Amino acid sequence: MQPAGLVARANAFLIDLVIRLLVDVAVVVIMGPVGKMGFGLILITLFFIEWLYPIVFELARSGATPGKQAMGLRVVMDTGLPVTPAGSIIRNLLRTADFLPLAYGFGIVAMLLNGQCKRLGDLAAGTLVVHARPVVLYDEPPPAASVTPARGLNLSERAAIRAWAGRAKRLTPERFEELAKIATPVLPPVQPDEPRRTAAERLLGVAQWLMGSRQ
Repeated sequence: MQPAGLVARANAFLIDLVIRLLVDVAVVVIMGPVGKMGFGLILITLFFIEWLYPIVFELARSGATPGKQAMGLRVVMDTGLPVTPAGSIIRNLLRTADFLPLAYGFGIVAMLLNGQCKRLGDLAAGTLVVHARPVVLYDEPPPAASVTPARGLNLSERAAIRAWAGRAKRLTPERFEELAKIATPVLPPVQPDEPRRTAAERLLGVAQWLMGSRQ
């Protein structure tokens, strides 16, 4: 999980703030002409919008308010599991403490002082705001002619070869070839009529074979 930084969370907050303000204005316009009863309904409605807006959206399937969704963020528990009702309620009730002394002063200081960018509400609730998009560990491997390995490969070997092939663009050619030579035992013997290829080129063929290419 990649914790969301202060800028991303601030942008998400501003988007949610604009949405809430638009809803508040609509409520005032609709209920304002009703009179005193309308004024009372306005206060009750504004209260629920302010406090239930984040909780309802965080407990939905996406785990994020519209602002967080727009910024590609979501709220989860520290374990990475979906946020629980208790976690969402606690983190949002403590927005009052985060807001002090002005403009989320305590919350901003708390986010700057811990490595996971948690405000006070997150620290108390055991929640974390993370980037919803998964972190890409490796790219698609370069194209290569499929090569059948010399023996069966266990899951760790398959994962290691796939990860190595996916880092072709991130390693120097020398380092890429050096790592490929470690896996020489899984490469089949070179046939007399086979074009000369480096260990890296042949191991890329094994990676293609693992990905389903059988040509």
